[in-house]
Amino acid sequence: MKFVNAQGVEIPAIGIGTARFDSNNRCREAVETALRVGYRHIDTAQMYGTEGAVGEAVATANVNRKDLFITTKLDTGNRDYDSVINSTHESLEALQLETADLLLIHSPNDTVALEETIDAMNELQDQGAVDHIGVSNFSVGQLRDAIELSETPIVANQVEYHPYMDQSELLKACVNENVTLTAYSPLDVGGVLDDPTLKGIGDQYGKTSSQVSLRWLLQQEMVSTVPKSADEEHIRENFDVFDFELTDEEMGDIFAIAE
Repeated sequence: MKFVNAQGVEIPAIGIGTARFDSNNRCREAVETALRVGYRHIDTAQMYGTEGAVGEAVATANVNRKDLFITTKLDTGNRDYDSVINSTHESLEALQLETADLLLIHSPNDTVALEETIDAMNELQDQGAVDHIGVSNFSVGQLRDAIELSETPIVANQVEYHPYMDQSELLKACVNENVTLTAYSPLDVGGVLDDPTLKGIGDQYGKTSSQVSLRWLLQQEMVSTVPKSADEEHIRENFDVFDFELTDEEMGDIFAIAE
């Protein structure tokens, strides 16, 4: 397993995403499969409605809690101080955890001051309910505001990132600030599957377009990713990306797709 080090925090470079499952059973089964395969990073959110399913999967897995990295996110309506505190404790109850490894602000919300939200997140850290905090869907400027406001390091910014989306400016800021850029929808919800550039590169390694796309992400500095799948074959396939390495030319060819 590869890790990304942000502010001294070791984050597994690849995790299982849990958005858009059609049932809690499907989510629970997918997380159980991922844990058997070797995933140790699980990404959920209050908005997804999957925290309970993740909690059930983790509770029954034969995996030591200290080896897991579990991320959840504050829903849009839970940004004022009390809602941050109360909803996070509700999340922990659903997850059957004493502490979340990482709590993110799911997206910017102008109706509540960012400082108030972050103050509450810092309080949760003081309580021992949350180890680390971060943001999601934040621009460069919003990320820097969060860093300035927090008493503790912002360790991650989770955003959509795949070969069809240029995130070069945000990634540059993340590298400069020592923040992990966690890529969600790294396969463009299946959009990469028939890409001729990715297929051509994959043929050289006996890999699929999806595996090439994930490998491209993981070879970038400070990038982690959380692909979502309900299919065991795809869950295994997405994890099988550490036994080959793209050349600089191949990396450049993939960067050119978004140009």
